[in-house]
Amino acid sequence: MSAEAHAFSLVSPVVLLAAAVIAVPIFKKIGLGSVLGYLIAGLIIGPFGFAFFSDPNAIIHVAELGVVMYLSIGA
Repeated sequence: MSAEAHAFSLVSPVVLLAAAVIAVPIFKKIGLGSVLGYLIAGLIIGPFGFAFFSDPNAIIHVAELGVVMYLSIGA
């Protein structure tokens, strides 16, 4: 693998975590739910916002992991 492939695989989770760490406390402070903060953060960094991720297949595994973790908390 090239150095660019390693850099992209590290940048993706960092961007996702940074968006969540910034958006969720803001939405909790406003009085809205954290799930809404996650959704808005996804819209901002997604293809209709700053387009950090233009291909949905690039982060599908992270999205599936997030759904599994969210469902395991509710059980």
